[in-house]
Amino acid sequence: MQLTFTRPDDWHLHVRDGAGLQSVISATARCFGRAIIMPNLKPPVVTIADALAYRERIIAALPADSAFQPLMTLYLTDNTRIADIEQLSQTPEVVAVKYYPAGATTNSDAGVTDLRNVWGVLEAMQDAGIPLLIHGEVTASSVDVFDREYMFIRHILDPLLEAFPTLKVVLEHITTSEAVDFVRAGEDRLAATITAHHLLMNRNALFTGGIRPHHYCLPVLKREIHRETLVDAAISGSPRFFLGTDSAPHPRQAKESACGCAGMYSAPIAIELYAEIFEQMNALDKLEAFASFYGPDFYGLPRNSEQITLQKTDWTLPESFNFGEDQVIPLRAGKTIHWQLESAS
Repeated sequence: MQLTFTRPDDWHLHVRDGAGLQSVISATARCFGRAIIMPNLKPPVVTIADALAYRERIIAALPADSAFQPLMTLYLTDNTRIADIEQLSQTPEVVAVKYYPAGATTNSDAGVTDLRNVWGVLEAMQDAGIPLLIHGEVTASSVDVFDREYMFIRHILDPLLEAFPTLKVVLEHITTSEAVDFVRAGEDRLAATITAHHLLMNRNALFTGGIRPHHYCLPVLKREIHRETLVDAAISGSPRFFLGTDSAPHPRQAKESACGCAGMYSAPIAIELYAEIFEQMNALDKLEAFASFYGPDFYGLPRNSEQITLQKTDWTLPESFNFGEDQVIPLRAGKTIHWQLESAS
């Protein structure tokens, strides 16, 4: 069986920097036309100059014949200036601003400590039509880790949308039924990305046969009922849900340490895993819109004109990939993959 459809885009991606960037960027460029690049480097990407310089490093790391386009973002901090937003609105290479609550995930210590500190910036974004991309979790230690997304929606996102009635918002890598219901009930200016790993796995995957550090991500995997709801949303045909892998490579030793970092590296098999999910649900006819149409439509960008072809065939994913001078363990390492990219043109 073959499946040919419009080249997809990845609306949430981490590619790191330096030698690590050079090792992983081709895994995304092989099949995706564009990707929203996350700004949580060390130091973070906080200015237009930072973003454009990072973009040049990404382009320099691409294969010579690649047409892949990185879409850049700014990291929202307590010190982000309205002038940065005004400059962003005149810079087409930078398409959005990313909001990390301080301490919510990897390299998020520079994130926003209190939304009141960026009220003027959000007003400027609303006026300019610039999307706010949100890691939607509270960070209070009193909140159960499995409830962090729900509490964020209830106590922060809902009031934020009310305060800024035309601000475009993407709630990224959603994990719960509450998030799906909230997006469905919202206005067209609100959308969400869904990862392959949250569609494929529930929280049991963290503990099967012992602690599984390579299945640890933030937001963490949730109960099976939430996974099923995410799948229903992805295959629903609603343009408010679209593909965002949140592929996040880390060196093996950083994952397998006493305090392992969060993130799953799915880029080498991302589109193949989405095809597996949609096939399981007899919804392969819905994959193209989810992967290739709804994202650019929300961002006001043209759909890709090229196509990719996936072949239904079993093959074995390597146990690891080079990551600079280290190794990165991919999702499904050493396992059988049931779809394979055959061509992209």
